Amino acid sequence: MRSRVRQEQSAQSVIYQKQIDALASGCFRDPFIFLGAHKSGPTSYEIRCFLPGASSVSVLLGTEKIVAQQQGDSHLFVANIKSKTKPDYQLDVSYSNEFTHQQYDEYSFESSLDEQAMYLFNEGSLEHAYQHFGAHFVTQQGVDGVRFTVWAPNASSVSVIGEFNYWQRNRHFMRFHPASGVWELFIPGLKEHQCYKFAITTLTGEVLDKADPFAFKMQQAPGTASVLQKLKTGIQLSERALANRAKRNSVDAPVSIYEVHAGSWQRRDDGERYLTWRELADNLIPYTKELGFTHLQLMPISEYPFDGSWGYQPVGLFAPTSRYGSFEDFVYFVEQCHEADIGLILDWVPGHFPSDPHGLHRFDGTHLYEHADVRQGFHPDWNTYIYNYDRAEVRSFLIANAMYWLHEFGIDGLRVDAVASMLYLDYSREEGQWVANQYGGRENLGAIECLKQVNMRCYAKNPGIMMVAEESTAWPGVTRQVDHDGLGFGYKWNMGWMNDSLHYMQRDSLYRSHHHHEMTFSMVYAYSENYILPLSHDEVVHGKGSLIEKMPGDDWQKFANLRAYYAFMWAHPGKKLLFMGAEIAQRKEWNHDQSLDWHLLEHISHSGMQQTIKDLNAVYTSTPALYEQDTSPAGFAWLDSNNAEQSMFSFIRYAKKAEDFVVVICNLTPQVYHDYVIGVPKAGTYQVILNTDKADYFGSGVDATSHAEQIIVSQAIESHGFNQSISVSLPGLATIYLKKVSDES
Repeated sequence: MRSRVRQEQSAQSVIYQKQIDALASGCFRDPFIFLGAHKSGPTSYEIRCFLPGASSVSVLLGTEKIVAQQQGDSHLFVANIKSKTKPDYQLDVSYSNEFTHQQYDEYSFESSLDEQAMYLFNEGSLEHAYQHFGAHFVTQQGVDGVRFTVWAPNASSVSVIGEFNYWQRNRHFMRFHPASGVWELFIPGLKEHQCYKFAITTLTGEVLDKADPFAFKMQQAPGTASVLQKLKTGIQLSERALANRAKRNSVDAPVSIYEVHAGSWQRRDDGERYLTWRELADNLIPYTKELGFTHLQLMPISEYPFDGSWGYQPVGLFAPTSRYGSFEDFVYFVEQCHEADIGLILDWVPGHFPSDPHGLHRFDGTHLYEHADVRQGFHPDWNTYIYNYDRAEVRSFLIANAMYWLHEFGIDGLRVDAVASMLYLDYSREEGQWVANQYGGRENLGAIECLKQVNMRCYAKNPGIMMVAEESTAWPGVTRQVDHDGLGFGYKWNMGWMNDSLHYMQRDSLYRSHHHHEMTFSMVYAYSENYILPLSHDEVVHGKGSLIEKMPGDDWQKFANLRAYYAFMWAHPGKKLLFMGAEIAQRKEWNHDQSLDWHLLEHISHSGMQQTIKDLNAVYTSTPALYEQDTSPAGFAWLDSNNAEQSMFSFIRYAKKAEDFVVVICNLTPQVYHDYVIGVPKAGTYQVILNTDKADYFGSGVDATSHAEQIIVSQAIESHGFNQSISVSLPGLATIYLKKVSDES
């Protein structure tokens, strides 16, 4: 009798040999056609389970237990049951180590894929793709588990591998949906923080272990796995918070941004340990607030494997880096920014991705996320891959990522990195190394459309945010609305102002008169875009030195130059951005592996620089003339733009109320000028509200006026086109601000 049973089992295993071989090899395209419960007769079902390592399997039907027969020496177990309808069952699995486990069969669950969402994904318009793709804790058919979903249309087989199945790629084969190119599987009973990947078998038989592109958490390098993480955000901003955000980010608001690399602002344990998100919340946010900055901008915090990329080569676009703590810790940091009324901007990198084997490159064995042609899909400067913006699913991926940070965390905005590299097909390429668009031009039409869609959708669904472009060319209409043929950004970094003004400031004062135009040229195009004036991390790396060391002269002159330059910047039309360390005049070039040199604050030269920034922000944020009309010619007027001989710049900033204005005078030579006459628009009493030569700042202490309260009364003497003027003392290498505090008596 036993011999006959073995013969029947052996015969049955021969029937299933093709499937057994495919399952054992880890390559099975449609597991639901074979595994699970399948009708075998009018009143019978056959339940097939492939369970590597199992010694015996039984099917549990309520209180009934039916032993499944092992097919030969394979890992396939088959049970025949009497039933007219598809049975509801569990499995009782025993292993060779005598461990017995009761579980649900993954192949007994119906698909929960949202077909409408997949249609939008394939169309390029699925704004919340992260809610459908990746790993999500859900309840399906009354059972708790995780639904895995991944786009890999050209794979021959995809499996979920992880700690929960000993990384076996022949255990959890996924269901393929040919219409959308998406694979999906529900696995019951999984726990948060378990590691996983997708094992993708290509059409050529190659096996690629890939991290989840939509993972909310990833291992810190050198680990490469994704980590199961519940999406616990959905930060709901109150009506008041939304109103504050809109007001804070408006073009007529004071915007002063402190740019920070979270890993090197401060460190603990003699510089060996990063601050955690919670420590950053307790230290960085109060510091930002104390110095008067309105916004905090973090360099990229999406998970990235290589520290030296500073986050600009991310692999986990949806995962806050675990370098600084847990997902929940990052949520806490964001909430504390909201509590402190500090706008939070994140650096976002949609321009390229690295070649790490667990990343997006050749994701399903084909060039899925990147262009196949290296002339379009490879960045020669950075050895990275360029997204294929023409592909609709890639657009959905990037749109959803931007929406994720804004919607789920209530972030104030995104600073989009390297926009110029996205816009131009010939960016950093020689003739013959790039492919023209369909009209023969150099514009990347797919990238342009992607950026437009990102901006339109982000602004429409997240009112009051700010989208910022780091765009280094003269591309027209970067901050123009999309329906007016613009890219739809809210702000653009003014790289021209930064380059010109830094070149000027680096020159010895003896030679500045020959380059006067470098400080005035920016006003020719100041209103062509909504600008942010950036002194960013890019200016203090790769051998460029720190800002203080760019300044000419002896140590006193270096500090005086930098203070005067900052005050010129804060008075110039455009919002402000300053990279960390510049506020304390860090002497060394920025090093991402070290903390800032906070010990420098023991010296008045450095503490004076910090106080200058604090006072600049206080004056700036309390003086509408310095910010209300940044984007309007009515907000600025030169008093004297032609005084090259004395390297002097003077101008007026106007608020929306014309009677509210500030007079700004910059003397960028060491020469002190007494009784310097400057025209003013109105008769009255003027007060010096800022003087960068104050002794408290490490200045020489030359007062603009001899009056103790730093006030000056205008005289009816014509100057600079006005009927009224004032006479001031101008310190060397200094900038002063004057404001009318009362009318003529």
